[in-house]
Amino acid sequence: MKTATFKEWTLTTLDKAFGLRQIWACPLMDKWANREIEIDDFEKKTLLNLQKSLIRGGRAWNEVELENKFISPVIMTADIDDEQIGYFLERSLSGIVGDYELSGIVDGMIATGFREPDIPLFCLQEYKRSVDNQGSPDAQALAAMLVAREKNNNQKPIYGVFVVGLVWHFIILNGHEYFISKTYHADDEEIFVIFKMLKALKPIIKNELINSC
Repeated sequence: MKTATFKEWTLTTLDKAFGLRQIWACPLMDKWANREIEIDDFEKKTLLNLQKSLIRGGRAWNEVELENKFISPVIMTADIDDEQIGYFLERSLSGIVGDYELSGIVDGMIATGFREPDIPLFCLQEYKRSVDNQGSPDAQALAAMLVAREKNNNQKPIYGVFVVGLVWHFIILNGHEYFISKTYHADDEEIFVIFKMLKALKPIIKNELINSC
């Protein structure tokens, strides 16, 4: 059994090791991006205040500052947590995928459970700007999603996002195929698209992933 951490991979090495294929059209992503989600006045005001700080200092923030000052507040504004699912930070995730034991720390995940994560259904990876960073942010997110897929017995699509500074990309892994979204910029009007997609995760997870059987 080979062992590897999430940060060791690129998309190319993941494709070769696990028989993955990137696709260029994805009805599930279209459905996610176009879901009817309302943003109320409080949410809009909160997002604009968070965005103001991001525009002022975000390009100079380290990963901890970006996480604490922007990413997590935006996700918490989406009201994900209840007694069935929760948003968890800096949790270890490991599992057997093919001939590999994959492991690492996931920057953020939405999983079943409200005190401790049980089954992960959404993984977030934030790009680390440290000098020893390996792999790529898209591959780090996808590697974590592969472990999440195994924990779901390969039966459910896994949702994810990777964040590089002010830029967000959403990912869906379904079976052995994955799709990476267009680029969304958090420092312009696309912050509202980002938020709608995050807010849509709760009904997607609860209605289509957990309770669909």
